[in-house]
Amino acid sequence: MAQVRLGVVAVVLKPGSSQASFLVIRRSQTVRSPGKFCFPGGSIEAGESEEEAVVREFWEELGARITPQRRLWQSLTITNVRLAWWLVEMLPDQAITPNPLEVESYRWLTSDEALALPDLLASNRDFYAAWWQGDFHLPAER
Repeated sequence: MAQVRLGVVAVVLKPGSSQASFLVIRRSQTVRSPGKFCFPGGSIEAGESEEEAVVREFWEELGARITPQRRLWQSLTITNVRLAWWLVEMLPDQAITPNPLEVESYRWLTSDEALALPDLLASNRDFYAAWWQGDFHLPAER
């Protein structure tokens, strides 16, 4: 059996939106799963906590600072990556500057809009399904 790798995912909700909108990135052509849509995130480095990893990955991908709020969920991908999904907070007036080596673009999307993307990573589809099944709750759910 292949070794399990560890990763983190940043779940960012757009402040002040009437319907939950999530920050979704499109991965650049130079990283694993090129051109796919997903939440920001990546691998946990040796000696790094989940919180440290999610902050670092977000900074590397989008050039913005975040504060981890709480771990929402955990999943195992089909490629044997154990993902820790973290609700994080970003200042609303903070600029997002995608690193072109990692992120082609970003969007704020509702779950329905994200799920309509044919290139959405399967792990993100699993996240939305778990949310709808009540495996975890998001702030100010409607």
